[in-house]
Amino acid sequence: MRIGVQEPRARALLGRLLRAGLAAVDPRQAVSRVVSRTKAGVRIAGRRYDVRGSGKIVAVGAGKASAAMALALEQRLGARLAGGLVAVKRGAAAPAGRITVVTAGHPVPDQAGRKAAMQVLALVKGLTRDDLLIVLLSGGASSLLPLPAPGLTLADTQKTTELLLNSGAAIREINAVRKHLSAITGGRLAAVTGARVVTLILSDVIGDDLGAIGSGPTAPDPTTYADACAILRRFHIWNLVPVRVRRHLLRGRRGSLDETPKPGARLFRRVRHHVLGNNRTAVEAVCREAVRAGLRPHVLSRPMTGDVREAAASFGRLAHKIVSCGKSVRPPACLIAGGEPTVVVRGRGRGGRAQEFALAAAMGIAGLPNIRIAGFGTDGSDGPTDAAGAVVDGGTVARAAQQGMDAAAFLRRHNAYSFFKRAGGHIVTGPTGTNVNDLYLMIVL
Repeated sequence: MRIGVQEPRARALLGRLLRAGLAAVDPRQAVSRVVSRTKAGVRIAGRRYDVRGSGKIVAVGAGKASAAMALALEQRLGARLAGGLVAVKRGAAAPAGRITVVTAGHPVPDQAGRKAAMQVLALVKGLTRDDLLIVLLSGGASSLLPLPAPGLTLADTQKTTELLLNSGAAIREINAVRKHLSAITGGRLAAVTGARVVTLILSDVIGDDLGAIGSGPTAPDPTTYADACAILRRFHIWNLVPVRVRRHLLRGRRGSLDETPKPGARLFRRVRHHVLGNNRTAVEAVCREAVRAGLRPHVLSRPMTGDVREAAASFGRLAHKIVSCGKSVRPPACLIAGGEPTVVVRGRGRGGRAQEFALAAAMGIAGLPNIRIAGFGTDGSDGPTDAAGAVVDGGTVARAAQQGMDAAAFLRRHNAYSFFKRAGGHIVTGPTGTNVNDLYLMIVL
């Protein structure tokens, strides 16, 4: 982990805290804790699943953590596992074993992901009640298993996904649309197989909404075609998405297309879900590590959601309160929040929400002493960049100005990556193999 902080103590503290958060949501450990082999089959989260006679265990899945989850499952089940396939983001692949690991595009889906989705469907369609299907799901699965509904093309889903990602829509809203353009998400994967289904999840959705994580391929979907239409209109992209997408959603809204399987549907009696880790897991681990490091931890009661600049402004206001009165938060201290704020992208700047948060926070704490603020994407890739996030202090804006850089101008252009590339402050980890939203930290020394 490379952290762009000058002071050795601050750099060491940040590294220690972030590593603790990542270790708590390590996908291999998470799977190993709940899966064990039995004489007749497998035990998952305390429940036995017998697989006798011609029955077999197959694993499929997708997401940034799915390769590590697959490796752990292979180690726990050995020859009991008949095979399977998972799709991961390019650069995050693991050696193939009984479970084939393929790479695909993220966050915008591509042909490799479409091929993987078709292979997954082929694997699960022939399974029966004698078989057990284990689905390994983590953040990014929606993009990594794109299978357009009949009448739509991959280009249609690519364009719609790109518009949604840049619109400021929350992940639940994005996935509500994607589920109604897909032949595999929104419970449809569970619907096409006759097997018993157990889904193991590392959640990248605040609140762990099963229908939103990876667009819920094995979960009931309470959203509708009408909801999808309304979301595209609310974010002013209805007239920008491809004509085929609009026609498809309107046909669904009229009842001419089958809806996604809804809560209470009979098929979900043979489906179980287990959330193995989430953003809260990482936040609590950072809190414990802060205590061990001699810091007074304060966990914000609400996750960071909504507009990223508003979230950064709230951190800035807290910093000013701490410096001006210091009664409720006495140094050395660490304020900790999780979440996933949104960014409405205008222009051609590069960055991600964690870097944009840090840049906006830098402007909010300009001139304040002994304050460091960091935004960190737990997957190691903040937006379409090679940085996991960034860290700033009260002197970041002034130091940049000395180099002829106007922080406000970079922020207006959503160009936080370029700012930190020149000014320093990037946090670089490479792919972490997990994904449970973001961590936002303020260290007060």
